[in-house]
Amino acid sequence: MAKTGIIGAGSWGTALAVLLAQNGHDVTAWSILEDEVKMLDREREHRDKLPGVKIPASIQFTTDLQSAAAGKDMVVMAVPSPYTRSTAHKMEPFIEDGQIIVTVAKGIEEDTLMIQTDILGQEIPQAETAVLSGPSHAEEVGRGLPTTVVVGAKTKETAEQVQSYFMNEVFRVYTSPDMLGIELGGSLKNVIALAAGMADGLGFGDNTKAALITRGIAEMARLATAMGAKAETLNGLSGIGDLIVTCASRHSRNRKAGMLIGQGCTMQEAMDEVQMIVEGVYSAKAASALSKKYGISMPIVEQVNQVLFHGHSAKEAVHELMLRERREESDGSWAVVSG
Repeated sequence: MAKTGIIGAGSWGTALAVLLAQNGHDVTAWSILEDEVKMLDREREHRDKLPGVKIPASIQFTTDLQSAAAGKDMVVMAVPSPYTRSTAHKMEPFIEDGQIIVTVAKGIEEDTLMIQTDILGQEIPQAETAVLSGPSHAEEVGRGLPTTVVVGAKTKETAEQVQSYFMNEVFRVYTSPDMLGIELGGSLKNVIALAAGMADGLGFGDNTKAALITRGIAEMARLATAMGAKAETLNGLSGIGDLIVTCASRHSRNRKAGMLIGQGCTMQEAMDEVQMIVEGVYSAKAASALSKKYGISMPIVEQVNQVLFHGHSAKEAVHELMLRERREESDGSWAVVSG
């Protein structure tokens, strides 16, 4: 049995707390919101964010960050990505040398262009950081539906330790050394999912969705490999796997926000309606900045930024994407036909 702390008791943090408790681990979950902690402790169900998922009585809830982080074999960072740095800064005094911290948030920090594990490494340098990602909506993980994810870490030993904590008969965990690729896949797919949602909101069909997914993964892979990630990671669970589920699922907050924008809502109206952090909005500017830094063409990302921050309509964005200059899909050579 491992002593584990969950930092963030939203839908994803709660689902993972339930999973780890079912695996026999000692789980303490933290929230900054006292009302949320009282509700979870009393109801044993997150009725707003994870209805129908019963929370084991063994899980302890607290607003005391020290009790959730200190002395744990593994700490899971499940706060929304915009709050990773501030929360990690407060946690730092309670973390021992070599203590494992696993981020499950997906996002690129707008000001620094840093991924989540790099933020943790900067704020809590004594920790051993890892990342867990993949096509894994909290609503389905909480219900015990079969799910497969990937864990990235600097060492194989750390990755396999995290794998052993999470893995069971319905939650399969692979390992990978490519932390950068895993994080970029999980962050960039949220931006593409906003575009997919806008297409849905405009009433477009399966052809449009397939095009956005296919060209979206091409954009993601171009940037990720330019930054040093492995192409195979973007073709795996944390890349195309997570992209497919986020673009298509009714559970996806990024797709839902995009759909509302496609129907005529402003960005703020859409975020207010979703009532949860829409991480693609926060990663969109960072993705655009990274594309410029590395000289990578990312037309879908650019059009999402135009809609979110520059007053373009979703319909105008699709028009711009369709009327770009003609080009080849791949860079292969044409065969020379003689005779």
